[in-house]
Amino acid sequence: MKSLHVKLAKSVAAAVAISLLSSCSVPRVGPTKEEVFSGSVQRSGDSFVVSVDDRVLKATAVQKSLGFSDSFKSAGLIGSDTINPGDTLGLTIWENVDDGLLTSEIGGQTPLEEVQVDGEGFIFVPYAGRIRAAGNTPEGVRRIITNKLQEQTPDPQVQVRRVAGNGSTVSLLGGVGAQGVYPIERPTRTLSRMISAAGGISIEPETALVSVLRGNKKGTIWFQDLFKNPQYDIPLRSGDRVVIEQDTRTYTALGATGAQSHLPFRRPVLSAAEAIAGAGGLSPQTGDPTGVFILRNEPAEIANQVMGRSDLQGSQRLVYVVDITEANGLFMLRDFNIRNGDTIYVTEAPFARWGKVAGALTGTLGAIGSFSTAGDTLGL
Repeated sequence: MKSLHVKLAKSVAAAVAISLLSSCSVPRVGPTKEEVFSGSVQRSGDSFVVSVDDRVLKATAVQKSLGFSDSFKSAGLIGSDTINPGDTLGLTIWENVDDGLLTSEIGGQTPLEEVQVDGEGFIFVPYAGRIRAAGNTPEGVRRIITNKLQEQTPDPQVQVRRVAGNGSTVSLLGGVGAQGVYPIERPTRTLSRMISAAGGISIEPETALVSVLRGNKKGTIWFQDLFKNPQYDIPLRSGDRVVIEQDTRTYTALGATGAQSHLPFRRPVLSAAEAIAGAGGLSPQTGDPTGVFILRNEPAEIANQVMGRSDLQGSQRLVYVVDITEANGLFMLRDFNIRNGDTIYVTEAPFARWGKVAGALTGTLGAIGSFSTAGDTLGL
């Protein structure tokens, strides 16, 4: 009877082993390298599987162009003292006589705060009348008011200053220290100085984007390029809107990596090596260094260059493969640029799959041995 149990256990174990080996039904992180290749167009699949080499690197090294147009860069600095319609001026007038026009004290001062320049460019000052301010400077307006008043009061002293105004302001939005509307003044006539006046940026500098909206035009740069390239520190114009935003590009890491997740870009240009490192690197237990894949939908223009063809139309599914065990494999991984929406997939090494099969077999044999022992104990 015991011999029958042993034979039965061996038969079950053999059946389980054959089933496992034939179906590969052990848990795994995704398709094997061979299964990825079997999905290629070359094998009646729906994607092109391409090994990364120097030619592929050159064809895929396309990044979204950022910068300011010539109309932004060639604009001259606004004269910080020039008054515009909509500006607000602050006036103070001193008189040297008793019972003056505006004050009853000798040397008394009369503040006229928030005198707004109207749409036609004029302001009104008591006893001086309607004065054109737009296109003039505070000093020019001061002289005009002084000349008007000295005809009625001896030696008036006048001070004129720009406070702010709709015609000479810039709006700062997004990731800045203090969002708001700021006047264009002598210290804040350029982009970098205006951002500084708003408290600097409040997001990660390496992935911060700076956009300037001027009418129906828009220019965008990386925040760090603002200091690397002086030509990007453009003069501002009345009504400009400056928006600071975090880079929203992402990629997905799957398979035998340290972390399978949806990850943000950490720098303007991200290589495949940096992207995998950001996901925790290849798993030392299961990662296959010969099976690193980057999945991407390429526009027809790039797909034709990569495939050496000219007949492809529309977006194409491409799977780029890097074998980092090859002589230049690590260089290919370092030089291949990741783009927004890419998926990086690392296959499991064959020994890892066999280890799972062996583990499953060991567990199965252990269970059968327990069954056999239980049968002996019960005298079956």
